[in-house]
Amino acid sequence: MPIQPTAALNAHLPVPALAAEGVIGLIAPAGPAALDTEKAHQWMRSRGYSLRIFPGVGLQEGYLAGSDEARLKDLHEAFADTDIDAILCLRGGYGSPRLLDKIDFDLLRRNPKPFVGYSDITALHLAINRYAGFVSFHGPMLNADLLGDKQAPTEASFFNLLRGQARAGSLLPHPVAFPLTTIEPGIALGSLLGGNLSLIASTLGTPYEINTDGIILFIEDVNEPLYRIDRLLNHLRLAGKLENLRGVLVGDMAGVDFAALCALLKQTFEPLRIPVLAGWRSGHCDPNLTLPMGALVRLDAGARELTLAQDVVFK
Repeated sequence: MPIQPTAALNAHLPVPALAAEGVIGLIAPAGPAALDTEKAHQWMRSRGYSLRIFPGVGLQEGYLAGSDEARLKDLHEAFADTDIDAILCLRGGYGSPRLLDKIDFDLLRRNPKPFVGYSDITALHLAINRYAGFVSFHGPMLNADLLGDKQAPTEASFFNLLRGQARAGSLLPHPVAFPLTTIEPGIALGSLLGGNLSLIASTLGTPYEINTDGIILFIEDVNEPLYRIDRLLNHLRLAGKLENLRGVLVGDMAGVDFAALCALLKQTFEPLRIPVLAGWRSGHCDPNLTLPMGALVRLDAGARELTLAQDVVFK
């Protein structure tokens, strides 16, 4: 269990890069999903990697991929195994928050490596960044994204960040086919942190709640009507989580009218006088671009650019 969060907000450390011919571990810390294991192994082999599927991937207990104990065991063993070069999640759904107070963060700190997922996995990103202190990756999962024939930028963004092809000073590319929208112009430098808006709100009042002081907040969600997004943002506001933000990056809000969303975003964030950029293709969308959680970034909302201000992996 955690005792104290890492002291410096922008001190999130880079993790070892995903090396060529490395081993990627697959775990299911949240919900279950049927997996075509041969297709999964073949996909990884064709990219030059080996896939190690942990036992919990084949389990199911209702809406969970096995018991809390089984899912936690896979998480711990994937980090502890020195042969595993990166950890990929099978899917989201629900279940990650049930593990938070059982995680051995000392073990994670001793064995940092790329950890990738989104949606319900947001709970693990927040905990890892707060109590283990290294960069993690809000990015594609195996079933729906990498094996789901999503557009090429999904895979390219994933490998560019994990392999270290994007370095400090690199502009994170965004497909021109999906124009970005400036809600509030301006430039901000801060640690990028967040993920699924519903999961962020669900951690408030717990030891795992997001620390928003000086960060650039990233939010995304799916199948939440506009009034519920309003309620979630207002929850963050009333909890004091918007007061000290440096900027906001809004990912995909699948199922919401974009014009109405932009109006709500402007109403929410305009009084804060911080840069806000909307429409970033990350989350429950195609393509689904990878973002480094906990990494120092530079957001230029007017120019519609996001730039790495630190290396997120090292070789």
